[in-house]
Amino acid sequence: MRLLIAEDDRALGLFLSRGLEADGHRVRLAYDGGAAVEAFREDLPDLTILDLNMPVKDGEHVLEEVRSLDADLPVLVLTARQEVDTRVRCLDRGADDLMIKPFSLHELRARCRALLRRKRETRLQLRAGDLELDRLEHTARRGGQTILLTNKEFALLEHLMLNRGRSVSRVDLLETVWNLEPAQTTNIVDVYVNYLRRKLKDPPPGRLIRTMRGQGYMVPSEAELALAGAPPRPAPESGAEKTPAALQTASTC
Repeated sequence: MRLLIAEDDRALGLFLSRGLEADGHRVRLAYDGGAAVEAFREDLPDLTILDLNMPVKDGEHVLEEVRSLDADLPVLVLTARQEVDTRVRCLDRGADDLMIKPFSLHELRARCRALLRRKRETRLQLRAGDLELDRLEHTARRGGQTILLTNKEFALLEHLMLNRGRSVSRVDLLETVWNLEPAQTTNIVDVYVNYLRRKLKDPPPGRLIRTMRGQGYMVPSEAELALAGAPPRPAPESGAEKTPAALQTASTC
């Protein structure tokens, strides 16, 4: 799932980010209210964790702007303010939940899961043919068989499936999945697509993950998959594609 954390305390923001990334979420950090609104507008995250005491724009104003952009995506407010009036205002302005600092990370993660379960419109289940992705449970299945994916493999497949029917460039994947600058020379995207194809038993040119020459990769729409007919029988292990060249730059996956 895509999460936005708006928190001006950088140490706390990184702590939250690491804790939620351990659950397989992709996290974007914003350290002031203006950046938080811009990040929300760009990403429309599945869940926003919003601190109230932030520079540029106060968290309550951010909450109002976020709700004007989307009335449904979950927002969990974090605050050290003890006044009941503050909590009432936040809930009246559209916050889905509120936690008082200091708080338990274990409890916060549980509350995030609860909010995401309630918001079914966030597309918790993604499907492409006989491939199913559960974004909350962080599981993948094809033809009823569980497929074990690493966090990066899951994030890559999730992003492609969220953009079904559209080609996703390598630059977009580098920025979104790996948080790398496009200028960095690396073939990490191609390497991980290869990993996914092996695990999905979807050898090149790929039925589920297609290479769009000069553009990137794409998971086809349901109509395109139907036109392609029944999936081919998986190739034997001995006929699997060769492992691509080693990464040209180190990865933090």
